[in-house]
Amino acid sequence: MIPFNKTSYVGTEDEYVIDAIKRGTLSGDGFYTKKCRTWLENHLENSSVLLTPNCTQALEMAAILIDIQPGDEVIMPSYTFVSTANAFVLRGAKIVFVDIRPDTMNIDETKIEAAITDKTKAIVPVHYAGVACEMDLIMELADRYDLFVIEDAAQGVMSTYKGKALGSIGHIGAYSFHDTKNYTSGGEGGLLIINDPTFKERAEVVREKGTNRSKLLEGIVDKYTWIDIGSSFLPSELQSAYLYAQLESADIINKKRLELWNLYYEGLKNILEDNYLPSIPENCVHNAHMFYIKLNDVKERSQFIKYTKEHGVSSVFHYIPLHSSPAGLCFGDFVGEDKYTTKESEKLVRLPLFYNMNEEDVMKVINVVSAFRQEKYKI
Repeated sequence: MIPFNKTSYVGTEDEYVIDAIKRGTLSGDGFYTKKCRTWLENHLENSSVLLTPNCTQALEMAAILIDIQPGDEVIMPSYTFVSTANAFVLRGAKIVFVDIRPDTMNIDETKIEAAITDKTKAIVPVHYAGVACEMDLIMELADRYDLFVIEDAAQGVMSTYKGKALGSIGHIGAYSFHDTKNYTSGGEGGLLIINDPTFKERAEVVREKGTNRSKLLEGIVDKYTWIDIGSSFLPSELQSAYLYAQLESADIINKKRLELWNLYYEGLKNILEDNYLPSIPENCVHNAHMFYIKLNDVKERSQFIKYTKEHGVSSVFHYIPLHSSPAGLCFGDFVGEDKYTTKESEKLVRLPLFYNMNEEDVMKVINVVSAFRQEKYKI
């Protein structure tokens, strides 16, 4: 069985994790957390970053930093992971869902303005599959209506939009280093990306349980105290040690994943129609976070997943749109027509793609997809 995912492993993780243990300090901002932070700030150039235990908590920090209050409205796509919405619901916000584009599965930037009201506080674009949303228009809308933009770039490490790293364009961004992502902290992991410097000092406080402990460690104050709301948003040094090994090999991992992604694309483009394959806009450089295909409907997708499993390949569907879930119905509203969100989400299925996969595995998956088509349509 070719699994859907395997944890990315480059070979130096063991050494760094053991070294972190021997250093004797596994909590807080230790040696490896600082090394990861330096690497990521160099990669993101003009941003400040803070590592977090996971991306969910990075988004929760973002909601605190932009001072979400009960009754505020936050616009986002319904086709996303629950944390995108939960982070703002926890602060009392109402979620306003708008439709997606069928080509990228990203928020439809042309539908956002109609959803803006005098209660709107923020827009949360989600860069699905590491392919950028149309950020120029989103930022222009934010400027015009005085809104915050929080980029959910959980899947977007090493992807760019018009030369800018995803997560570095909005006021705040967030990355995930979960086990399923291109780069992992060994299971969980996240990053808060601060692009508006007015948030930098408060972010340090919020991350340290609402205290000024970071200033104490820098020698700026001689004791620390509780000065704001916050929580414990610091990762373990073991997480950071594992992640640093991955970041050191980021270009190698990215190159390998793109090779596998391109092998999929070349192998499937003669089997499937264009609108069944991923679409990458001209102004986007993606990171091969996932390779998905689309089928005709949810019934065919179920048949496909069953067929691939029977033939040694694990394929999976992705999000069920949040607006149709019990919590989504309670905490949010869908504004405008659901023309694509539900319909396209029911077609999409993800194929195996991970760093330690090989070309033979990809060819096997392609052959299984081809065999399914031949059996289904007697081609």
